[in-house]
Amino acid sequence: MTLANNPLNHPAAHQIPEVDVEKRGELDDKDANVNVSSFTGSKSEENTTQTSHSSLDAHDVPPTPVVLRGRLKRWNDKIESLAGLEARGITRVLPEEKHDISFMGYAQMCILWFSVNVTVNNLAVGFLGPLAFNLGWVDSVLLTVFGCALGSVGTSYTSTWGAESGNRTLIVARYVMGYWPAKLIAILNAILMVGYGVISCIIAGQMLSAVNGGHMTIIVGIIIAAVIIGVVALFGMAVLHVYERWAFIPQVIALFVLIGAAGPHFNTALQSSAPVTGTAGEITANRLSFFALQYSVPIGWAAAGSDFYVYYPTHTSKKLTFLMTWLGLTASFIFVNLIGVGLACGVAVVPAWQTAYATSSGALLLAGYGGLGAFGSFCTVILALSAIQNNIPGTYAAAIDMQILGRYFKAVPRWLWVIVVVIVEFVCGVAGRDHLFDIFENFLALMGYWISIFVTIMLEEHLLFRSLRHVPFDWAAWEDRKSLPLGFAALTAFLIGWAGAIVGMYQIWYAGPVAKLVGGYGGDIGTWVAIAFTCVTFPPLRWLELKFVGR
Repeated sequence: MTLANNPLNHPAAHQIPEVDVEKRGELDDKDANVNVSSFTGSKSEENTTQTSHSSLDAHDVPPTPVVLRGRLKRWNDKIESLAGLEARGITRVLPEEKHDISFMGYAQMCILWFSVNVTVNNLAVGFLGPLAFNLGWVDSVLLTVFGCALGSVGTSYTSTWGAESGNRTLIVARYVMGYWPAKLIAILNAILMVGYGVISCIIAGQMLSAVNGGHMTIIVGIIIAAVIIGVVALFGMAVLHVYERWAFIPQVIALFVLIGAAGPHFNTALQSSAPVTGTAGEITANRLSFFALQYSVPIGWAAAGSDFYVYYPTHTSKKLTFLMTWLGLTASFIFVNLIGVGLACGVAVVPAWQTAYATSSGALLLAGYGGLGAFGSFCTVILALSAIQNNIPGTYAAAIDMQILGRYFKAVPRWLWVIVVVIVEFVCGVAGRDHLFDIFENFLALMGYWISIFVTIMLEEHLLFRSLRHVPFDWAAWEDRKSLPLGFAALTAFLIGWAGAIVGMYQIWYAGPVAKLVGGYGGDIGTWVAIAFTCVTFPPLRWLELKFVGR
């Protein structure tokens, strides 16, 4: 039965994954050659032989895994026995555990990413073109369309590895970065996902507070958002897919109502301006900075792209996976960002919007529904909930990332890491609730640097050192440190790429020497300098690593 027909029959919903040896007890190295049937209850000798040789070998069994014991283990067993809760962490999904693929399976890829991103926090990114970078309607629209389309390519590429490998994205990173350097990527991605969660909680809190006329504080709204995010992410993949399959429908309806109510006030005649220097160079620099920001948001999912496809069969089409992921990402980001650009352009000509914008971005969205009364407030609540659906996959991915940091981190159940991540998002959201735009302008662009470097290294390893040399990945070696790359080349190229980002970044708190030269005013080109540095340095370093290390 496919995911499309019955998601709770999906292997992710099993209370204990059938071959998750980490959950069945502690194993020594001598126990590595273990049959799948010993965990599934099958007594068929034929099935035992066939299954054990088909996909499970010594690579798939971690050496002496650490498990919970005593009272903690009993509590964990009770929680993982809840119907539909995903017990699996980073353990590789074997081919026999995967569900079938169908048309609806491919459609679900597009639906998932569209639903995750057709949300109010992405809409708020569109505000920054006119309000932070003084760009007009035409400039903001063009930069949004091309920035989102390009940024979606990176995430679409990394998503193609999930079905083939059965591994999470940052487990796949071990085949590129090496076992130890991949931990750095896991830390950075966990920070990124938590950062998005903070933004989602703040925006949801602002909107819920605005709907209640300020009688409900932003903190209460943040609590509501954090609780809903935590519950869905805690149950895991099956519930996540079901939730996202339907959650976008009320959001899209509310957004079309917003277009109808606020659209007549979109100031499409607004022109780009240079209030600081009065020169065309300032406008050019701001265009580059806004384009980099729009690019950074969709590529921010690149280090989690495979996480949601690991239960798809190994023969899933990579081309269709890429296409459906790209369509879902691009359509959602462009749609909501253009609405945000329109609202921001209207701030200059609608006094009520100016007043609302001075309060919060949530108040500006509520003002966009002006004239609709209680129905407008209801639509605002619906949009506030969309910020929650955006962060559920991010919280799920952050919990997975924590398990990649080591055996002791992996021993902590995924559901418990979800709780930890949600608590951190709540605390940071409360602390940063009055600094939303600063977080947007600085945090998102900063995170876009490292993830672009990571995708560049991954792409070059795949094309230059695997495809051209006809060297396949051994997906069973996901925890075999002796089979994985040493990581010297990737880590060195990563750090050199970061040096490029530093000289080319333009943030409020720091401007690189190259960035200062853009337009005679200063613009953010850190991403492109970082990619260039990485492209040039990784191939020769990787060649040397293969020559002298051999892996």
